[in-house]
Amino acid sequence: MLFNLFIVFFKIGLFTIGGGYAMIPLIEKDVVERNRWVTKEEFLDLLAVAQSAPGVFAVNISIFIGYKLRSVKGAVVAAVGNVLPSIIIILAIAVFFNSFSDNDIVNNVFKGLRPAVVALIAAPVFSVAKSARIGWTNVWIPILSAILIVTFGVSPVYIIMIAAVAGVLWGELKGGKQ
Repeated sequence: MLFNLFIVFFKIGLFTIGGGYAMIPLIEKDVVERNRWVTKEEFLDLLAVAQSAPGVFAVNISIFIGYKLRSVKGAVVAAVGNVLPSIIIILAIAVFFNSFSDNDIVNNVFKGLRPAVVALIAAPVFSVAKSARIGWTNVWIPILSAILIVTFGVSPVYIIMIAAVAGVLWGELKGGKQ
């Protein structure tokens, strides 16, 4: 199990361009659909916790999934599997960067990757929104949150804290009616 966990997160780390959010579809496919290590609902909860926790999102989600599966050993194995490809690639780039930094082909490759990375980040937003049951009645919450962050410079930490408190209050209110 630990070897499989390492391989899954190594592969995710190796083939994901665009950072943690671009990893969401790959992690979901391998962890939820292919290996069935967690349910879709558990995955959404882990995404929320990983996003709320300090640190790098991709590492956080790998640690949480690894821990859920095999405690501390699973967390370490998943995290190492996730970050090792980046470490190897960054070291290789650092060694050879000066020799290709002025290469027009390399610069054009990076220019071509930028729009694809935006799509890789945008796609999970819609998938998570659908899974989280965001519809016309509650779509105002992420929109208002984005406006507060982008337009008014409200810290995402405050948005997360307010959302957590509101969720607890809503759950209590809704639970009291049942």
